[in-house]
Amino acid sequence: MAGKSNGVAKKNRWSAGVTPYAEMGYYKPDYEPKDTDILCAFRIVPQEGVEPIEAAAAVAGESSTATWTVVWTDRLTAHEHYQAKCYRVDPVPGTDQHIAYIAYDLDLFEENSIANLTSSIIGNVFGFKALKSLRLEDMRIPPHYTKTFQGPAHGIVMEREYLNKYGRPLLGATTKPKLGLSARNYGRVVYEALRGGLDFVKDDENINSQPFMRWRDRFLFCMEAVNKASAATGEVKGHYLNVTAGTMEEMYERAEFAKQLGSVIVMIDLTIGYTAIQSMARWARKNGVILHLHRAGHSTYTRQKTHGVNFRVICKWMRMAGVDHIHAGTVVGKLEGDPNAVQGYYNTLRENTVAPNPLQGLYFEQNWASMPGVMPVASGGIHAGQMHQLLHYLGEDCILQFGGGTIGHPDGIAEGATANRVAVEAMIQARNEGRDYLNEGPDILARAARWSPSLRKALEVWKDVTFDFESTDTPDVMVTPTY
Repeated sequence: MAGKSNGVAKKNRWSAGVTPYAEMGYYKPDYEPKDTDILCAFRIVPQEGVEPIEAAAAVAGESSTATWTVVWTDRLTAHEHYQAKCYRVDPVPGTDQHIAYIAYDLDLFEENSIANLTSSIIGNVFGFKALKSLRLEDMRIPPHYTKTFQGPAHGIVMEREYLNKYGRPLLGATTKPKLGLSARNYGRVVYEALRGGLDFVKDDENINSQPFMRWRDRFLFCMEAVNKASAATGEVKGHYLNVTAGTMEEMYERAEFAKQLGSVIVMIDLTIGYTAIQSMARWARKNGVILHLHRAGHSTYTRQKTHGVNFRVICKWMRMAGVDHIHAGTVVGKLEGDPNAVQGYYNTLRENTVAPNPLQGLYFEQNWASMPGVMPVASGGIHAGQMHQLLHYLGEDCILQFGGGTIGHPDGIAEGATANRVAVEAMIQARNEGRDYLNEGPDILARAARWSPSLRKALEVWKDVTFDFESTDTPDVMVTPTY
């Protein structure tokens, strides 16, 4: 019989033919999410003539149990238990967008599988014709589910203990040019940067095993450079050896060789896929090797405001998958990043409990239940003259990667590294003394440069370099400029 439920006109659930998703039980405004539910916030733009509630219900249905018509096999299951429930739809003022809040029962997901989680949440629904566009903005992943994952192979605290480095951001650089150097010359860059004061140097995302430099040769020369720099400075040093390859067997072979050479860290690209990332995280924990993840390719689906997956969601998935590092934005560099949004990413990666914060684009509370934190990596167009801004926005539990800002120094790579080390230590000292280091930053750097020719040259070369573009992805409640 026809009737009304939750404000939506309904026909008999079991009438043959096509039934609107909202009438099939996928829209329940009176539903109260359980503590064990996985919650999602989707940004939806319906097609003309499609009601937002129906579009939101369709997202809930197509990402859980529904198809386009009634199927009689629903009678063979407790189908209501497995239905995702859209329980709230909010318009975004001044736009044709709506935020749909959808709850998923935990029974819909396989334990310890990012692949299954993502196949369920973002599998088919992004191609749904009733939607102009769709974006997954945020998720609440309950401890009941996060506890089935290993989490970071080591985490921030254990990494600092491995490296014996405390109280400041770690410093790195990406070897440049990233393509074309021979293995020996590549190793020379690594040595100079580490000798000059950096903690890490890294392969870039597309350095794998090309004809100009095969992976085994690069590993050998880079580890020779790491060992010489460690001996010269008395510090633990590292180079992110990229073990990304075409098969898991090849990646394990490269990672094992890196471990045999004594590397403290290996690197993978996001493009290898979620299952491969989880497999490498398990290997990294078993073998005591830090795991660095380059977010290669993420902007193909994270950058646009109305379609794709917000990067904060990728941060959550990668923390569960088990990486120790992930590139997460700089605020002040050349790559996309609204200050508030980037701080939301960093909090998601590092904090144990993260409260909802509309200013940072955080829709839900996230309780990580003591899962170790991931070290965010800031890279892309940053230099020593921005050190006060970097420390202010990003804090000390991060890695500051200066590629061109090290290797482009007029007096050479080692001097570029020294400039960065002097800048960060001067800024940390000012912070520890209780000074207003953000506003006094240029003066603090200028004073430090009086006795550091390396920093003085860096400030002269890069002092006016900025990348001032409007961000394409900002939280709805406030748009803030980048610097």
